[in-house]
Amino acid sequence: MNWFKKMRVLSGTEAARLIQIGLGILFVLAAPLVGLIPGPGGTIVFAIGLGLLLRNSLWAKRRYVRFKRQSPKIGGWADWGLRRQSAKRRSKNAKLNGSDSD
Repeated sequence: MNWFKKMRVLSGTEAARLIQIGLGILFVLAAPLVGLIPGPGGTIVFAIGLGLLLRNSLWAKRRYVRFKRQSPKIGGWADWGLRRQSAKRRSKNAKLNGSDSD
């Protein structure tokens, strides 16, 4: 079995999911500290942590959906920044319908 197949099998385990949640929390908490350094580093670190949390935590997904309902404009920008498929799909549908939902 090659390396990529091994990683794919291991990434589906509960231990790997918990490790990714832990890394996501670590990145989100480290973002303000990295933000003190000049440059956009804090934003990038926060986005990576948020992406890991949204991918692996049902609780985080629910909170994110609630946030998007309360402020859809900001939620749309967050979807775009995270390159989520739902944002691409909504953008494509808006273009087909001829309406600008943003």
